[in-house]
Amino acid sequence: MEKPHTDYPVDTSPHRLAFLGAGSMNGAILRGILGSGVEPSRITATVRGTEKARDLAADTGVVALATSVDADANIDAAMGADIVFLGVKPVGIQELCREIAGALRPGTVVVSVAAAVTIDMIERSLAPGQPVVRSMPNTPLTVGRGAVGLSGGTHATDAQVDAVAALFAGSGLVRVVPEAQLDAVSAVSGSGPAYAFYLAEAMARAGEELGLEPTLARDLARATVAGAGRMLEEPGAEPSALRRAVTSPNGTTERAIATFDAEGVPDIIARAARAAADRAAEISRELAG
Repeated sequence: MEKPHTDYPVDTSPHRLAFLGAGSMNGAILRGILGSGVEPSRITATVRGTEKARDLAADTGVVALATSVDADANIDAAMGADIVFLGVKPVGIQELCREIAGALRPGTVVVSVAAAVTIDMIERSLAPGQPVVRSMPNTPLTVGRGAVGLSGGTHATDAQVDAVAALFAGSGLVRVVPEAQLDAVSAVSGSGPAYAFYLAEAMARAGEELGLEPTLARDLARATVAGAGRMLEEPGAEPSALRRAVTSPNGTTERAIATFDAEGVPDIIARAARAAADRAAEISRELAG
């Protein structure tokens, strides 16, 4: 895996890690961390079923425990860990925290990857003084091209936040931000991969409507979106400069961009991101009761 740009050194510590739940997001983080060179022997993960546990262990080499047959699987995984990633759905985060609270050492860092669950909610569900880091990652972590926002809790030291950042650094861009900005991070990068996939879908449909064979239209759209993203990773790359470079005066691309502007695409994207951020805030209020 090619190492992405990051301001944090990639993790080289002997920390033991636990992933409680290994679904879409926590599974992406787990695979991204493994891809950066972390030894599987340092990691214990929990999943619901025995078949999924067997598949995860065979695929990644980590110790995988099934909660369906071992009611203490989450507790056992958390007990031996220095950093614990909570990967259940937002509605289950506080319950999971209460389940493992007694098993955590005072210095064990609890990392949430759930949207909308605030640091305060997590801290109130753990033992007093437990270090908490809230993260907002995205699924391109699995291919070393992720983006992660991190916020430290009341009791998390700078060193502990940096330790979590170092785990993400091998598979994505990491930025530490105030918690108040995490909903915006979620709206831009957390949900952002879906926006890019949505664009690729729309481009493929447009190609079909213009007469391209469906497979060709899909392949062209996929390669174009992926290639453009790779160009954006070049040092000093600016989206507006790259766009202007392929937009010849009075040419075909200029006509397409003019249509986007006339139809209000920039405003649509801004309103969509606002809707995502607003929904995250709504979920936070719902979870807080």
